[in-house]
Amino acid sequence: MEFGPVQILVVGFEHGNFEGKALAELRHLREHDIVRLLDLLFVRKDEEGNVEEIELSDIPSEEAVELGALAGALMGFGAEGEEGVEAGALAGAERAAEGSLIDEENVWYLADAIPPGSAAAIALLEHRWAIPLRDAIAEAGGEALLDTWIHPEDLIAAGAAAAAQD
Repeated sequence: MEFGPVQILVVGFEHGNFEGKALAELRHLREHDIVRLLDLLFVRKDEEGNVEEIELSDIPSEEAVELGALAGALMGFGAEGEEGVEAGALAGAERAAEGSLIDEENVWYLADAIPPGSAAAIALLEHRWAIPLRDAIAEAGGEALLDTWIHPEDLIAAGAAAAAQD
């Protein structure tokens, strides 16, 4: 199975709702195979502090296990070199087989971080649109030298840093 680049996106919602335009746009992107929702954890905290969680995914359990094994193998390699690959793959596959790519500890961390009456979501999005571009670059003998997202806040900070140097 071929996977595209995966993004972790954490979003907070002041009024506790993930509806309307944001949800409609996510549906649109999924329907057009622009992104695939690998895992979405939505946590809502009511005014009394009660926590509700909803989890969604677009991938079948076999693919989730495969993705979990791949991610675990890479993490194992990073932690212990070649000796860590097998143990990491097994751990990642087991976590995915249990039904989630997002660690259960993140549920409670997220729930603790959001104020009553609000909500937050952690999404693992696979960028399907990037697969043909990545393949074309590789076929041309190219490789990614840098891969990052630039947000408006980054540009503001860069401008402030440049002004401070003048």
